[in-house]
Amino acid sequence: MLTALQKRAAQAIVNIFETGSVLGDYGNVTVIKGDSGHLTFGRSQTTLSTGNLYILVERYCQNPGARFSQQLQDYLIPLKACDTELDHTGLLHNILRATADDPVMRDTQDNFFDDKYWQPAEKSAEDIGITTPLGLAVIYDSTVHGSWGLIRDRVLHAKGNPVAVGEHAWIAAYVDAREDWLANHDNEVLHATVYRTQALRQLITQGHWGLDLPLVVRGLEISTATLNAMPPGCYDGPQPGSRALALQTPMARGLDVRLVQLGLCARGADIKADGLFGQTSVARLKEYQKAKGLAASGVADVSLIVQLTE
Repeated sequence: MLTALQKRAAQAIVNIFETGSVLGDYGNVTVIKGDSGHLTFGRSQTTLSTGNLYILVERYCQNPGARFSQQLQDYLIPLKACDTELDHTGLLHNILRATADDPVMRDTQDNFFDDKYWQPAEKSAEDIGITTPLGLAVIYDSTVHGSWGLIRDRVLHAKGNPVAVGEHAWIAAYVDAREDWLANHDNEVLHATVYRTQALRQLITQGHWGLDLPLVVRGLEISTATLNAMPPGCYDGPQPGSRALALQTPMARGLDVRLVQLGLCARGADIKADGLFGQTSVARLKEYQKAKGLAASGVADVSLIVQLTE
């Protein structure tokens, strides 16, 4: 049995692989050309093409406390149909980014990824006798990224089972076999993902089988401090209308900025709702002000913020 901290450390390793963050990027929206998953979203990048993105969003919308449930309702049918036009639907992407600010979505993602990936990885580890936290992290990574069953069977055939050959040797052989599979796959998108096996091999070489903290993975610190921080790109304030927004140094950032950007996008603006009030936000705001017959100042006063976020 892993401790709660060991589980979080194992999940943090995969978060780093998926979104470059120890805690995962709950609002990450990605579309990679040639990726069979198409639109991907969230802490561990669930995909449109598998239907899992629909399941995640539906779960979120079913929660009566979900802040963005109404905005997502119109997308449930195309999400269920795995409609790849959603790869190019900017408003949906921005709504998904904004849900990262909602603790309900963050909890929904945590529970969803536990159900879909962590628990199956635990079962897989138990089935073949893998007991170490690092061994489970290796299995969890393959469960999230894909290929666990295929490479497991190859290694079982070539080396035998972990109990017979020793868990450490078996996991090392598995990581080597998976790297060879990734590096030579017909889908060239996978070639670049050998950073995952390289990072796991480094942990094996360093003997971090217990995932004792602190650890450094791909240059990022996994420690009690980083595991208990606010997830990156998530805002719990300021509330819309509590301040005016203007271009400044450092840039204004926060929940109110994200919701203003979302409001502009819903009204046709080409803008990414990243929560940072920069040059693009100013330009799109000026265009909106001009279209409404207002002075194109690029400054959002409280009344305009209320208008855009209601």
